[in-house]
Amino acid sequence: MLNYIWVALLLIGFVVGLLKAIFVPGASGMMTDMLNGIFSASKTGFEISIGLTGVMALWLGVMKIGEKAGVINFVSRAVAPLFRTLFKKVPPGHPAYGSITMNLSANMLGLGNAATPLGLKAMGELQELNEDKERATDAQIMFLVLNTAGITLVPTSVIAIRQTMAVEQKVANFNAADIFLPTLIATFIAFVCGMTIVAIHQRINLFRLPVLIFLAIFGALIGGIYWYVQHLMASGASTEQVSNTIGAIGSGFILSLIMLFLAAGVIQRQKVFENFVEGAKEGFNVAVRIIPFLVGMLLAISVFRVSGCMDFIVSGIAHAAAWCGLNTDFVPVVPVMLMKPLSGSGAQGLMVDVMKQYGVASFPGKLAAILQGTTETTFYVLAVYFGSVGVKNTRNALTLGLIADLVGMVAAILLGYLFFH
Repeated sequence: MLNYIWVALLLIGFVVGLLKAIFVPGASGMMTDMLNGIFSASKTGFEISIGLTGVMALWLGVMKIGEKAGVINFVSRAVAPLFRTLFKKVPPGHPAYGSITMNLSANMLGLGNAATPLGLKAMGELQELNEDKERATDAQIMFLVLNTAGITLVPTSVIAIRQTMAVEQKVANFNAADIFLPTLIATFIAFVCGMTIVAIHQRINLFRLPVLIFLAIFGALIGGIYWYVQHLMASGASTEQVSNTIGAIGSGFILSLIMLFLAAGVIQRQKVFENFVEGAKEGFNVAVRIIPFLVGMLLAISVFRVSGCMDFIVSGIAHAAAWCGLNTDFVPVVPVMLMKPLSGSGAQGLMVDVMKQYGVASFPGKLAAILQGTTETTFYVLAVYFGSVGVKNTRNALTLGLIADLVGMVAAILLGYLFFH
C-alpha cells in the first residue's frame, strides 16, 4: 500500500501543478517551485539521516553496554508476560523486548530523536526472527502500530514551542502546559485503539492478566502525573517553572538510564568503553540505510504540498463540515492533521503557522498543539523502520497505523472542545 500511496502523491501533485502552471494566471512558476521542493526535500532527508548518526551511535552504544551487563535481559524478563501476549512468535527473554521497552519509554517522554535509534534496534532484532526477510511479521506490525500510536506522557517540545511563542506574542499569564492532560488522554486512547485493532486482526486475546495489569498501572501513572502537574500549578509555580519541571522529568529519565547502564557495566566488570564503541559503530550503518527511504517519502510529500493539493483538501473539509452544520472552529488545524502522519517537522511548521495566525492562546492554537503531541509520523516511521531492515511487503501495517492515528486525532479534537471551547 505504501508503494501506491507514494506514487499517488507524486502523480497527483505533478498533474495538479502542471494544470495550474498552464491554466492559472500567475502560476507559471509552479513547475520550478515543485522542482526546488524536490531538491530541498532530498537534501532534508539526507541531513536528517546524517544528523541522526550521532544520536544513533550514542544510543546503540549505550544499549550495547546494557546488553553486555545484563540489564536488557533483565528488562526483557520483566516485560515478558505482557510482550508474550502482544508479540507472537517472539521467544521469552529475546533482546527485542528490552529495545521495544526503551523505545516506547522514550516516545512517552516526547524524546523523538532518542526513540528513533532504539526503535531501529528493536526492528532489527525482530527481523532476526523473520523467516521471510522482505515481508513484515505480526510482531513487527504490532511494534510499528504501538510506536506510531504511542502514549505521550510529556509533550516536551510542544510545550517549549508554545512558551517561546507566548513570549513573542506577549501573552500575559499564559500556561504553556495546559495541553498536558488532553494530550495525555488522547495518546492513551490512540495507544489502546492501536493495540486493540492489531490484536483483533492477529487474533490476540487482550483480556489476560498481564494486559489488564499494564493498563491499570498506566492509568494510575497518568493520574499521578496529572496530580503532580496540578499541584505545581496550584502552588503558584510560574508557567516557565512548570515547563522546565516537565522537561526535567524527561531529561532526568534519560540521564538516569544512561548512568544505570554504565553502573551495571562497571559492577559486572565489563569493558564499558569498548562495548560502547562496538555498539556505536552500528549507528553510521543504520543512518546510511534509511537515507533512500526517507528521501523518497519527503520528496513525495513536498510535491503534493507545493502543488496546492493539501490546501484543496482542507477547503473541502471546511465546506463539508459547514454543510453538515458542524462547528468549524477546528478547520484551521486540518493541515496539521493531514501532515502529521506524513512529516513530523512539516506538521510542527504548520502548528507554528496556526499559532502565529490565530494566536498561541487561541482555540485553534491549543488544538494544533494537542494534535501535534498526539500521534506519530506513521509514513515516516513505516518507511524508516521497515526500510532499515529491508522489509518491502509491509502488509496491513500502514492501514492499522492510520486507523489508530485517526482515532487519536478525533479524540484530540473532542478533548480540545471539552477542555478549551
